[in-house]
Amino acid sequence: MPQKPARCYTHQQKPPYTRKEYIHGVPPPKITKFVMGNTKLNAEVMMVLKAMERGIIRHNALEAARVITHKFLSTEVGEQNFLLIIKKYPHQVLREHKMMAFAGADRLQEGMRRAFGKPIGLAAVVEPLDEIIEVRGLLQHVELLKEGLRRAASKFPVRCSIEVKMLK
Repeated sequence: MPQKPARCYTHQQKPPYTRKEYIHGVPPPKITKFVMGNTKLNAEVMMVLKAMERGIIRHNALEAARVITHKFLSTEVGEQNFLLIIKKYPHQVLREHKMMAFAGADRLQEGMRRAFGKPIGLAAVVEPLDEIIEVRGLLQHVELLKEGLRRAASKFPVRCSIEVKMLK
């Protein structure tokens, strides 16, 4: 079955569901690398992508943001001129009560009301002003670093802002 749209999970009022030792069948997070680029870089500027509202970001959205940012920065700035850090880890387990979704499915299946559901993925819960992604680089690449974070923000279902900090 295809995934539901992000709007189905972005604003949840459910309590946290994170104790994986009690949950069977939790898929692993799609995002595997959290630090990319040159870790020994003597950075001059740091940019942080911050969430402006409370929400839930699925692990595949975090991975998509990481991939697009890394690809853009490695081609435009160069692999040795930036450090990309993903700050949020997907802990929250998302559940779904699977229903048939095709023509005539209402005659075949009605389903339980308010069913608990099976684990389908992971997500990171963000609060306002939480840091999601951090990029460090050189002063001459400020606009390119900002563009990389802007592209990452387009992958998230919550509004984001970019904060620039000077390190030296």
